Amino acid sequence: MASVEVSARRISTPRRGIWGWMLFDWAAQPFFTVVTTFIFGPYFVSRMAANPADGQAAWGYGIAAAGFVIAILSPVLGSIADQTGPRKPWIAFFAVIKIVSLSLLWTAAPGSPLVPIVLLFSLASVAAEFSIVFNDSMMPRLVSKEEIGRVSNIAWGLGYVGGMITLIFVIAFLAASPETGQTLVGVDPLFGLDPLKGEDARATGPLAAVWYLIFILPMFLFTPDSGKGLPIGKAVSAGLAELKETILEARRRAGIFRFLIARMIYQDGVNALLALGGAFAAAMFGWSITEIGLYGIILNIVAIAGCLAASRFDTRLGSKSVVLISLVLLSLATLGIVSTGPGYTLFGFLPLPGADTGGLFGTPAEKAYIAFGLLIGVAFGPVQASSRSYLARSVSADEAGRYFGLYALAGRATSFLAPFLVATVTAASGSPRLGMAVIILFLAGGLAVLLGTPYPAAKPEE
Repeated sequence: MASVEVSARRISTPRRGIWGWMLFDWAAQPFFTVVTTFIFGPYFVSRMAANPADGQAAWGYGIAAAGFVIAILSPVLGSIADQTGPRKPWIAFFAVIKIVSLSLLWTAAPGSPLVPIVLLFSLASVAAEFSIVFNDSMMPRLVSKEEIGRVSNIAWGLGYVGGMITLIFVIAFLAASPETGQTLVGVDPLFGLDPLKGEDARATGPLAAVWYLIFILPMFLFTPDSGKGLPIGKAVSAGLAELKETILEARRRAGIFRFLIARMIYQDGVNALLALGGAFAAAMFGWSITEIGLYGIILNIVAIAGCLAASRFDTRLGSKSVVLISLVLLSLATLGIVSTGPGYTLFGFLPLPGADTGGLFGTPAEKAYIAFGLLIGVAFGPVQASSRSYLARSVSADEAGRYFGLYALAGRATSFLAPFLVATVTAASGSPRLGMAVIILFLAGGLAVLLGTPYPAAKPEE
């Protein structure tokens, strides 16, 4: 009877409730797009730090520190959330932390101490990921298992649309050329921002904060939440006790357990690639904020198409197939970008002679890098959206919080390891290229484990 009632609740969810839930991705993505990957991150690495190697190392250690905190606390919070019931109060609490931390990134002037800025970024990252745990765990109550893959990929695609819009706004109206003082569309930066002081990049923190504040409101207003459960004190005790049982139970559910192990490996590589790929390109080719922003727009356009296509393939082929295909594409793309440098690609086996034309992406090597980037754009949305739908199909609504806590743990348990190794290899060798090559090991390792994972993963009989 309980399962029938849950199914009925899913089917009867108002459309505005589902759209409110999907708009969470729209609200959250600009942080990852303009702060982590394409604007603020490259600015931190290439202009705030004394040199790109030091900047990439510091940025990598900041990502690693955030990943460690997320790994430790996500499953605990997920289990507690199942006991307290409603997810929205948790999302609101972490929203405040995220918004304040992002707003303070405005203080990241060139030459400022790196550590305080890294700490603010790490705090925002932790708050963002904890919010995602609670938002994702709402999904099994909102839509049927048949619709989960489609809704998850469409929501992820909406996120990329939101990220692309903010990115276009930054390069069209905020990011100016230091030489001309004007933006890509030939106007002075809004608010009198000075590109020589990095104010165009620093403004992305407050911009992402305001965007998030506005667009999470539909979820709070329209999306149904779980009913009230235990008081917080009792919920903490019950949640911690349940966490141990959840881990033991997951080991008996072969499909879920192997999937979580696979995700623990490949998501490390995905996280590191998204966080460091833009900064790597900016340092290697000396790209301006305008060029790195255009690169991000190109990737986001492709990512939107990839998510829309994956929303269909997920329903027809299954989530596992979509994730496998995406991992193959990401591995090839990462190999391609680390094999490309000024004047060559494929480690020099394919020379790319030609003078710099002086325009945007003026050398053949830059165009080759963008071509490999297109593969990343196609795959990095579906690999995450279909991973989310894989788990949502495999658990019941009542256990979603604790299992999405484990899901976050799997995505972050060793997530400090990939950026830590990238940072350490970069610092030891002085070669950002050699550091980035570490990512391939994580993508290929997760792919190998996932190949032997059964699907779907059913809960064992009691």
